[in-house]
Amino acid sequence: MFPRSSNKPFQVAGLLAAGWQPGDDEEVALAASSHSGEAVHLAVVRRMLAAAGLSAADLGCPPELPYDEAGAQAYLSAGGQPSALTHNCSGKHAAMLVCCRANGWPTEGYLDPAHPLQTRLTATIEQLAGERVRHVAVDGCAAPQHALSLTGVALGYTRLGEACPRVPAAMRAHPHLVGGTGRDVTRLMAGIPGLVAKDGAEGVYAVALPDGSAVALKVEDGAARARTPILVAVLRRLGLTAPVLDELATTPVLGGGRVVGEVRAAGPLA
Repeated sequence: MFPRSSNKPFQVAGLLAAGWQPGDDEEVALAASSHSGEAVHLAVVRRMLAAAGLSAADLGCPPELPYDEAGAQAYLSAGGQPSALTHNCSGKHAAMLVCCRANGWPTEGYLDPAHPLQTRLTATIEQLAGERVRHVAVDGCAAPQHALSLTGVALGYTRLGEACPRVPAAMRAHPHLVGGTGRDVTRLMAGIPGLVAKDGAEGVYAVALPDGSAVALKVEDGAARARTPILVAVLRRLGLTAPVLDELATTPVLGGGRVVGEVRAAGPLA
């Protein structure tokens, strides 16, 4: 399966191993993010690019509105237009470009799987997951996307804290930069000390627990609305308790603008 953005912490570990020298841990957290495109996120991306003499025009991700619907509406009302900067993956792309500059690699074509940067990142992903990447495809942000087994994803999250402790430490220290206002990934990390979490498109979630164990899940039909209730149920079965788990245990179903039901874990998970 394709872990989508749940692979980002692995890619950031690869960037650090390849010589990326971020200015601070905010940049590390944002590189691992699928950010909501809030002002605080965009400021960090701009700072990363400017420090290397780059600009938003160098980003290879496509133009997009901010990730959050309310944020996108506010952005449009203020006269904003879809841009690469507001793409939820712009932090990762900025870090990739800065890493290329640090190594003297061309920034042109930095998303080609054969580019020196991408071959380094693939090698790091394989080392962390303990398996070969099954396939390399093109992700929604135009970057290479690496297929792994769920076991490989979970093992990678277990190994991440030892292999590259700066990545999970930065994510835990700056959960708002990893997601954004109201995002479940941000709320989980803020509400459970020591937890590292990263959501991924097509119903993927990966979590490293404070004791070093890990969880990786994929909703088979790709529906995101089932992802968080399933994760909460699994974390509860593993013995975690926290108010945030109660808050995220169900996903409301709306009909006619009001709540008419909920998505919740069922069967053995419940």
